[in-house]
Amino acid sequence: MEIRAEQDRFVLLNDDNKEIGEMTWSNAGDKMMIIDHTFVDPAYRGQKLAEKLVFNGVEKARREGKKIIPLCPFAKKEFDEKTEYHDVLRT
Repeated sequence: MEIRAEQDRFVLLNDDNKEIGEMTWSNAGDKMMIIDHTFVDPAYRGQKLAEKLVFNGVEKARREGKKIIPLCPFAKKEFDEKTEYHDVLRT
């Protein structure tokens, strides 16, 4: 599995380099990103891959000094459950 950064999204690729998931965001100014969509192909669910996609978004925000608005229901659940993400959560 590989996660690749592209324009406004992280793409999850399987070992055959086939896209099996993504997390997308929109930039809201220079200091804010909105996670608006997270998806993993049903055949690959249950492997914590969506969690890894959101984690990549959190790390990107930390590197760039941004805050995150998690509009995507899955990302919102991750932020609700993981207090370690609250440093980048826009409150």
